[in-house]
Amino acid sequence: MSQFLAVGFGGFIGACARFAITKLMGRYPALLPFGTLLSNVMAGFLMGLITGIERQAAALPQHTRLFLAVGVLGGLSTFSAFSMETVSYLENAQYLKAGVNILLNLVLSFLSVSAGLLLAK
Repeated sequence: MSQFLAVGFGGFIGACARFAITKLMGRYPALLPFGTLLSNVMAGFLMGLITGIERQAAALPQHTRLFLAVGVLGGLSTFSAFSMETVSYLENAQYLKAGVNILLNLVLSFLSVSAGLLLAK
């Protein structure tokens, strides 16, 4: 039961952070969904950092890892929102925006994980 609480509390924090980021970045809706992009990139970087720290030192306690990696970062990253935004672009024949959105989310998220891993070293 305590594992569920760790994940749930972390998820609450991550989801609230994602909502705040989306609200702050909401000024630029005509360009791309930058709130989703920033949330995904930040979560990727932090996941890389946490994993890299664990590789360099001892593993985090299970509840801490569940709280951070599954809860906070699971609530912060938002693949479903990214997917829906991209499908909406495709439905509206905004193919360039859909392609740029896919490219930025994937490339920047992979790079942010790598940056987190490097920083941890």
